[in-house]
Amino acid sequence: MKIVNRGYIAIRQNKAFWDWANEFESDMEFTVEDDIDPNIYLITEDFIDVEPIIEQNFKKIFKNELSMITEEETDWPETRTMEVFLEWFTIEVGSTVFDLDKSDLRVEKV
Repeated sequence: MKIVNRGYIAIRQNKAFWDWANEFESDMEFTVEDDIDPNIYLITEDFIDVEPIIEQNFKKIFKNELSMITEEETDWPETRTMEVFLEWFTIEVGSTVFDLDKSDLRVEKV
């Protein structure tokens, strides 16, 4: 087992996000009850306060979450403030990441 030198932000989509997303998914309808796994974003492991970490990263996270539904930015909500972000997503932040796999980590730039 290895400790990775990163913390994390776990993002779980809320009802407001799924209501918006379902406008683009005609084959299936998603709800909060589907209990979809959160998306994990790695961050610096050295932080004291959670709020500045969220403020620094919420726009990038918001854009990424929206782009997983549609890459057409014109379809994204015009208002993407911290307030809207907190309405659309549940956030969990942690400072320790363990790697149980024996293989080396791979990094892909997106």
